[in-house]
Amino acid sequence: MKFGVVVFPGSNCDRDCHHAISDILREPVEFLWHADTKVDHLDCIILPGGFSYGDYLRAGALAHFSPIMDSIKTYVAKKRGLVIGICNGFQILTESGLLPGALLQNRDLKFICKSVTLKVENEKTPFTSGFRKGQKIRIPIAHMEGNYTCEASVLKEIRKNKQIVFTYSGENPNGSMQNIAGVCNQARNVLGMMPHPERVMEKTLGGIDGLPVFESIKNYLKSGKKN
Repeated sequence: MKFGVVVFPGSNCDRDCHHAISDILREPVEFLWHADTKVDHLDCIILPGGFSYGDYLRAGALAHFSPIMDSIKTYVAKKRGLVIGICNGFQILTESGLLPGALLQNRDLKFICKSVTLKVENEKTPFTSGFRKGQKIRIPIAHMEGNYTCEASVLKEIRKNKQIVFTYSGENPNGSMQNIAGVCNQARNVLGMMPHPERVMEKTLGGIDGLPVFESIKNYLKSGKKN
């Protein structure tokens, strides 16, 4: 089992994700520069948070042109393994067409950085099997463009397919449609979420509510299913 963390110009959560995998999960992990194209040897690829290309034009708009994204699209299509995009990584996945919808500027046009309560809507994915359906968890957010939106027809489709994985509970901090905080693709091998699970993996950092996300991935890959 091996993980890869993609580093774009402007990524700033790549080391956090690397630490979560190497020092907490105790699994092999490597950094991948955005110009790299070899990813098939990996079992899970992480697109971390940050400000890829300075969020020029809009968040994720330029990063999806990076050479590595073509390789990741092929990787996903051939079901080589799992892909998780966190915050800016989620934005890149929507810009790349690997996930439905788009992330707009927050409702109040302000950067938000705080812990929020999430509700687990779908526990039957490779990323969420360690949770219970309806479980409430506390995970921090830190973004300016986290307002999830999509066309009515797309919303109907993702609800029907149970692709809404996490929702904000009690408070919708950014104005996201239907309180959506995280979605997966129909094949269940790609997840995007705005909150940062890698920031709550240790009690010394305030909690371990994000740990089951990565433990779920690990357990899924160890089961040998690989999609």
